[in-house]
Amino acid sequence: MTAMFIRVDIDDSVQEDEVLTKQLVEVCPVDIFAIDDTGRVGTVEDNLDECTLCDLCIDACQPGQIDVVKLYRS
Repeated sequence: MTAMFIRVDIDDSVQEDEVLTKQLVEVCPVDIFAIDDTGRVGTVEDNLDECTLCDLCIDACQPGQIDVVKLYRS
């Protein structure tokens, strides 16, 4: 299932920080982030629509490393 409400863009610089990748997985209350077999963090597409827009992932990063893009008009 494709996300209908948001898209999460992860800057490549996040992948260079192993601590940050693990932190993203830990801080998300709805399990949007996961680390794959190669150690890269990505999104779990089936969970994207569960996002509460809490900004915990954004707060864990430097500006511009994570961008939550709303795919709807408010």
